[in-house]
Amino acid sequence: MKERYNVYSQYLKRKYGEKVYKLPLFTVRTCPNRDGTLGRGGCDFCDEMGSGFNCLYNDISISEQIKKNKEFVKKRYKANLFIAYFQAFSNTYQPLQEFKKNVLQVLEEKDIVEIAISTRPDCINDHYLDFLLDVKKNRNIEINIELGLQTVNYHILKNINRGHSLAEFIDAVLKIKAKGLKTTVHLILNLPESDMLDVIESAKIVSALKIDYAKLHSLYIVNGSVFGKKLKENNIHLCNKEEYISRAVHFLEYLDPKIVIQRLVARGPRDKTIFENWNQSWWSIKQEIESALEKRNTHQGRHFDYLNGKALRLRFP
Repeated sequence: MKERYNVYSQYLKRKYGEKVYKLPLFTVRTCPNRDGTLGRGGCDFCDEMGSGFNCLYNDISISEQIKKNKEFVKKRYKANLFIAYFQAFSNTYQPLQEFKKNVLQVLEEKDIVEIAISTRPDCINDHYLDFLLDVKKNRNIEINIELGLQTVNYHILKNINRGHSLAEFIDAVLKIKAKGLKTTVHLILNLPESDMLDVIESAKIVSALKIDYAKLHSLYIVNGSVFGKKLKENNIHLCNKEEYISRAVHFLEYLDPKIVIQRLVARGPRDKTIFENWNQSWWSIKQEIESALEKRNTHQGRHFDYLNGKALRLRFP
């Protein structure tokens, strides 16, 4: 079957000639939206693990985390190449020297071909980027910075206590791109109060900024989060599964076809979630999105025609 979107696993296989898997790493236990720097309590969807439930606890060294995770992935997936993924919380939100130390430990592993660093848009500056650029040049390794945006609707960002607006995201992307590093955007397509217009505008802004990768997230709700409390009080509105699938399809249609899709749907910690993927597996939701693309005979980039002066091109072809 012809791929109707730019699938991450296939992209990696074309690039490296074989399967490549991420090794989740845990180094930071907080973010500026938790410790009082910008706010307290974190984002309304976040719990105390900072979305890092796949990670080993950070009282284990980076080297030991890599070793344990690598043993598991090799046994289960027969992989030989890996991406070191600094996942939980905001991984640039630590002293520069500590950040350097953690990144440099990864470079001791010869079978790690990329480094992915998850962080917030307001935790990016030139000092950290200059260091990463030196690593990229000196070690000939690709570095990808994953920015949690969630939505381009800055009213919703404020309402969910995100602690930053759209402007900080744009600033971070421009800085990262100027250094020649890769960028990933993390988006939640079914946040409360969001609609299809938010989804389409997210695709357009991501495309205009020439992001390299997109990671789509279906909202799951965990105990201990603000959203968890609202759900128990029946004080939160969530779109249904069919609407989420439609949003994912529309997002892809408006997205630059060059952008690689790392994920279409999320999965959470089963022992802590009180809402996740409408009680279906993440894999089945993914398959339904792919089936919807097939049934509608559509594909990523179908409506990618809005940049470079669309009005001029229409009026004066």
